[in-house]
Order: sequence, then C-alpha cells, then structure tokens
Amino acid sequence: MTTKIRTKSANDETEILVRVDHPMEDGQRVDPKTKARIAPHFIQKMTFALNGKEFAVADLGPTVSKDPLVKIKVRGAKTGDRIKVAWSDNKGITDEKDVAIG
Repeated sequence: MTTKIRTKSANDETEILVRVDHPMEDGQRVDPKTKARIAPHFIQKMTFALNGKEFAVADLGPTVSKDPLVKIKVRGAKTGDRIKVAWSDNKGITDEKDVAIG
C-alpha cells in the first residue's frame, strides 16, 4: 500500500491531497469464486502534521471507498514547510509520508 501527497498553495492557504492505495473492504462483500465473505479491512485513523505539530485527525471507516482520496486545507503553511500524513487500519497496518510544500 502506498501513500501519495500533493500540495497546492494559494494566498495563505495550502490544500493537501492524500491518496492511499488501500482495499477499504467493509466486510459485506462475498468473494465470487469461494463464496466466502471478504474480511473487513479499512483505514481507521489518518493524522496530519505541519513541521512536526499535529493539526488534524480524520477518523475513517468501512464506508469510505477503495483507494481513498482525502483533502484538507491548512492556513499559514509556507513553501518548504513539512507535511506529514500517517494512517493506521483495523489490521494494524500503518504508513506515513512526509513531503515539503512546493
């Protein structure tokens, strides 16, 4: 699973787009070959930090679509500042990505 971050700044606001390659299974689907229910597998929490200081937390769940795209805005960020996004899912898988605002 990969995490991709894009930033776009205008005036005093920076838009942060985060896309995570993740199956986001809700536990309701059935495998067409085996007829077995596919186990739930979804992102539970995503945190956002600017220069090491956490400024937002998103609680996700099984109703979010596959490969979610999350958009958030922050004020006061400048070119070169660091944005870090970390997430964890219900199976204990985690990932984080750190990028500079361009």
